[in-house]
Amino acid sequence: MNSLPADQKTFDLKKKLNRSYFMKGIMIATVSGMCYGLYSAFITRGMGTGVWGDWYGVHEAGIMILLLGAIGSAVNDSVSAVWCWIIAGIKGKLGDFFRCLRSKPGRVMILCALAGGPVASTAYIVALQMAGSVIIPITALCPAIGAILGRLIFKQKLTPRMLVGVFICVGASIMIGSVSFGEEAAPGILAGCLIALIAAFGWGAEGCIAGFGTTLIDYEIGITIRQTTSGLSNLVILVPVLGLIAGNAGLGPEMVGKAFSDGPAMLFFVISGFCALFAFSLWYKGNSMCGAALGMACNGAYSFWGPLFCWIVLGLFFKEDGWMLAPIAWIGAVVMFFGILLIAVNPFAPLMNRRAA
Repeated sequence: MNSLPADQKTFDLKKKLNRSYFMKGIMIATVSGMCYGLYSAFITRGMGTGVWGDWYGVHEAGIMILLLGAIGSAVNDSVSAVWCWIIAGIKGKLGDFFRCLRSKPGRVMILCALAGGPVASTAYIVALQMAGSVIIPITALCPAIGAILGRLIFKQKLTPRMLVGVFICVGASIMIGSVSFGEEAAPGILAGCLIALIAAFGWGAEGCIAGFGTTLIDYEIGITIRQTTSGLSNLVILVPVLGLIAGNAGLGPEMVGKAFSDGPAMLFFVISGFCALFAFSLWYKGNSMCGAALGMACNGAYSFWGPLFCWIVLGLFFKEDGWMLAPIAWIGAVVMFFGILLIAVNPFAPLMNRRAA
């Protein structure tokens, strides 16, 4: 007779703990989006400081723009990897890092890094330099692209509700991209928006692939593998190849050396690398706590946090012009967030559960 109340009390306590864990995951995933907004602001500032300002004053088109974007991605991800190694060393996890590299989940994380690092991150930085923060909500299409790729590659379920969310996201990106046709739009804004779609596809693919790897390894080890692979692949492969295409095999390494030795610019890269570490690691952790779909939706709020922090850090604090977005871009960012949320969760689920009860 007395066991029923005790069982019910235990059940209620477990339910409360699960709910608390779930809500904590949502909060962590949301903070990851905020960190991504800060990363965007500080890397943009770093790539406009010191030697970077000289480079962009001379190289404004063609392969050199891609090379500068690759160098920016290489420097940021390398600095972020150093932060990862410091934290892993303090927590005694370096041995786990090397053990995971030899495992299948570790190799999956390396694939994630190649999709989201040299490809997506470089495209993101190039687009950000060309068009400004207007491209950030466009790159937030990655959850919608991830849902489509998941259906095509892994045969994951794509419901009518999710398809509606995808169309909402596409419509929002058109709203945001429409500012590129205004009379006062920057010359490179349309090309920047198109390049931003490459970043969205890269991160969408990363989200699909990472779903397997991050369920089996520590998220802090996962982010260490990710940032180390991304930084090295940019430095050793992408930058030299782009330099060779530009006509000078030694140009890329020479510019990397100058970038790392530029103290004023590196100060901002140290900050952006630190923010990037938490942007991705908290994304992984939040996904493991509240589910990948909802975690990507909460992280996708960087479509709002990115332009906001770029405006605050670059526009208000550093007094740079051009960071105030048109009202339609802000509206599009909010619409896209709700589209992402619709892909991730069913808003009618609580009502359906209540009726079933």
